[in-house]
Amino acid sequence: MPKTASALALPLRALLENRFPDATPVTHRTAEPVATGIAALDAILPGGGLPRGRLTVWTPEGGATAILRAAAQTTVINGERAVWIDGSGTVAGPFWEEGPVLVRPRSRREGLRASEELLRCGGFALVVVAGIEPEGMENVRLSRAAREGGGSLVTLTTHTSMASLRVSSRILSDSYRWRRDPFGDPAIAEEASIHVRASSLGWSRGVDLPIAVVPVDLRISLENGLLDRRGVTRKVKADSSSKTGVPAESVHH
Repeated sequence: MPKTASALALPLRALLENRFPDATPVTHRTAEPVATGIAALDAILPGGGLPRGRLTVWTPEGGATAILRAAAQTTVINGERAVWIDGSGTVAGPFWEEGPVLVRPRSRREGLRASEELLRCGGFALVVVAGIEPEGMENVRLSRAAREGGGSLVTLTTHTSMASLRVSSRILSDSYRWRRDPFGDPAIAEEASIHVRASSLGWSRGVDLPIAVVPVDLRISLENGLLDRRGVTRKVKADSSSKTGVPAESVHH
């Protein structure tokens, strides 16, 4: 008995999905994108948000963390789940707003495995991977997991292979709005503009977004033995001349 057209299409569909894991399956083409909650940004994104079941690569040149944290909050407010994979350990628990899940893996490999499983489970509308820089086959595995789970995957990285949507952002250096001191001189930055550009095959759009500048404490503790904001114990080395503990790493603002 000859095979029907639908029966012949099944092996072909499986072959295409394995060969092109970043392609959008039929089951996700009609799904609503994940809105960022920033109207001007959603307006330039295809469908009005971050695509589900696909990989979005965001090149971190300034402002990406602030925008994506807002997107994670919006996802939770809209009744869905969002998770942030903090591969570099730069987000401390007390400084993270309640709502999105914060995962702090102990190693790069652990972070990639956690990302893949959280994507594949289908329980998260938005998965943001920061501080890991997936590349090559790692992107293939994450893209497949996103397709299977139907969530939106965003990686903060410069490796754009397998990405169906590419986004970059940068702070416009001449856009800062300053609060003046009693003498009339600029003292504290209050607001800046970020230029965001989103592109895919044959398509590109950009927008400038005003974002409030929020002052934070120093990332590294000034006292020896205390934890810094990342929860990492500071290493101390001895000074042979004074026998005084000297931080082995410099202070970053």
